Amino acid sequence: MSTLGIIGGSGLYELEGLTDVEEVRIDTPFGPPSDAVIRGRLGSVTLLFLPRHGRGHRYAPHRINYRANVFALKKLGAEQVLSVSAVGSLKESLHPGDFVLVDQFIDRTRNRAGTFFDDFGLVAHVGFGDPIDAALQRATADAARAAGASLHVGGTYVCMDGPQFSTRAESQLYRSWGAAVIGMTNLPEAKLAREAELPYATLAMVTDYDCWHTSEEAVTVEAVIRVLQGNVTRAREVVRNLVGRLPDPRLSPASSALKDAILTAPDFIPPDVRAALAPLIAKYLP
Repeated sequence: MSTLGIIGGSGLYELEGLTDVEEVRIDTPFGPPSDAVIRGRLGSVTLLFLPRHGRGHRYAPHRINYRANVFALKKLGAEQVLSVSAVGSLKESLHPGDFVLVDQFIDRTRNRAGTFFDDFGLVAHVGFGDPIDAALQRATADAARAAGASLHVGGTYVCMDGPQFSTRAESQLYRSWGAAVIGMTNLPEAKLAREAELPYATLAMVTDYDCWHTSEEAVTVEAVIRVLQGNVTRAREVVRNLVGRLPDPRLSPASSALKDAILTAPDFIPPDVRAALAPLIAKYLP
């Protein structure tokens, strides 16, 4: 049986055919995640849904406990992670209502905890040159096409802190870099998924043109919510279609990201640290 973690909005778990549904409250060495994890089964696949901002949208992007969220999914048995998130378009060809499967990130966040290991006296350097898992992205692309989504594969996601939207100067700068979309949530989420050896892919839903477009209104919360409401049904259908297409996570390079990445000598890792981080590091320690 395969297990897929899904980080996104609170309504994604309302899937027809989802059985054995339960709320799982879990603690982590980094505190509680954004909310209870909704666990259920769809066919032979276990789904773990985690509302990134908490139900009722209680946490701003820069206040999300990303470490707790990813660690909780890992601890509950997730083998790969699909991130579903709203983004602004930085390209004329990416229209509100379109779906984008990004393959790169530019990190413009500040002061977000981006590793599991800082607080525990551990040093690890994982590879992150290709942050998106290619096989999971291909499977998600097939699932999105089957759902009838207007889909674009590839592109760079600029992750900013927020909670304010961009200035026009920033928006034009990111366009000059060739970036495709802009959002506030996928970093350090993707970095932590790599440290947790979880293949990761992003299903980005375009809601607006940020503020660069001269003939379109600048992004507003009202506009974002309007487009998101129109896309939530399709996003659920993508998840349903993905269940039957999931790749084998053991074949992903991400599944062994920590191999040879931990530089701290095993003798310097205390027993309590080994226990706290066991879901991440136990298989690499004698």
